[in-house]
Amino acid sequence: MPEDPRPERLRRLSEKARSLPDVPGVYLMKDAAGVVLYVGKAVRLPDRVSSYFVPSADLGARKQPMLDVVEDFEFLECEAEWEALLLESRLVKDLKPRFNELLKDDKTFPYLAVTVREQFPGVYVTRNPSDPRFEGARIFGPFTSVHALRSAVTVMQRVFQYRTCELDIKADDPANRRFRPCLLHSIGQCTAPCANRVTVARYRADVDRFLRFLGSKRSVLVRELQGEMERASEERRFEDAAALRDQIHALGKLDDRETRRGMEQEWQPELTVFAGDPTVGMRSLQRTLGLDAPIRCLEAIDIAHLGGEETVGSKVCFVDGRPFKDAYRRYRIATAGNDDYRAIREVVSRRMREGQGADELVPDVLLIDGGIGQLHAALEAMEDFARRPAIVISLAKKEELIFVHRESEPIRLPRTNAGLRLCQSARDEAHRFARRYHHVLRRRRTLGDADA
Repeated sequence: MPEDPRPERLRRLSEKARSLPDVPGVYLMKDAAGVVLYVGKAVRLPDRVSSYFVPSADLGARKQPMLDVVEDFEFLECEAEWEALLLESRLVKDLKPRFNELLKDDKTFPYLAVTVREQFPGVYVTRNPSDPRFEGARIFGPFTSVHALRSAVTVMQRVFQYRTCELDIKADDPANRRFRPCLLHSIGQCTAPCANRVTVARYRADVDRFLRFLGSKRSVLVRELQGEMERASEERRFEDAAALRDQIHALGKLDDRETRRGMEQEWQPELTVFAGDPTVGMRSLQRTLGLDAPIRCLEAIDIAHLGGEETVGSKVCFVDGRPFKDAYRRYRIATAGNDDYRAIREVVSRRMREGQGADELVPDVLLIDGGIGQLHAALEAMEDFARRPAIVISLAKKEELIFVHRESEPIRLPRTNAGLRLCQSARDEAHRFARRYHHVLRRRRTLGDADA
């Protein structure tokens, strides 16, 4: 059978690619002899694979020659993009495809290390798995993208709540009783073995489930967890059963895209992330405000109403410079009318009341949308609360001035300043969130739309 001319071959492959199931997965490009040339991952298989075969495809100097020899491809469906990331890594390491050459340089790409020999194993991303501190650790990788790997670790940490800190933690250390857990415990991403909030057995069970998750499909682990939960309930170990129930629920939300009914047009998590390096923004803001400790958590509050009607407040939360949507809140305000100061006092009071428990989240920086008057209103609302943010600031629109308590003059920063841009991102996100809720209430009142 004569070989397809290149245009006809690419057209054939493009049609096949467009017919792939619209799911995450891994694809394997093959030559005429069936040898795997390249392994890649995709959030949506048809979009990614078909992009190779369009006439204008530019794959770069390293991969462009692949189009001269690729004759077919196979694919493997995955339940989520995190599974695709792990499967791609395993296949590249086993098959060593010709056009995945860079992955063969094991020192260049990141690995995942789980220090299973410790009482409380930690989970770390490293480019040097031979480091003595990882002796005896379970090593996974190499991976193609350190950013994708760190994102996967963060998402999975919400389920399995392992630690990622560098602390040397011993279960019998008496200092644990007085140790204050870090931010990750407050936001439900770590069980805080550093402060004796979890037993060795319970913590290691969570890590064991995490390791099983890395080596199997999510559906398999969910079935196993459901069996464990039922046994725990039958044995009247209700606390363990509740923890397993929460893990099952969290596993079901791993690939949740944060789209919510009625909010698709204004709820844009990919667009509201700080446009730049979040770490640089946090450090810049720390220097600007003269804080001794690093900023980990920044919250922003805004008010929305129309002529004093349907007044609402919003609170958004940024952790390490990125939106943490589990901590977003919205408040309906019935008594403030068009008095913004009164509305701010009410929202700040309600927010502070929520944060008075020892394990509750209190931000390092609380940002109020407005000028000096709005700042003073927020400060007045905090006077009766013991646990408060390290600093409260306000950000005025138009001139983008930062007002700080007890400073005689506002801080004026260049528009390119990373700390200012981070504040603007948080302020704008709070504004969008408040306006959306305000519009929902107005539509409900005007149209009687109970589902609005």
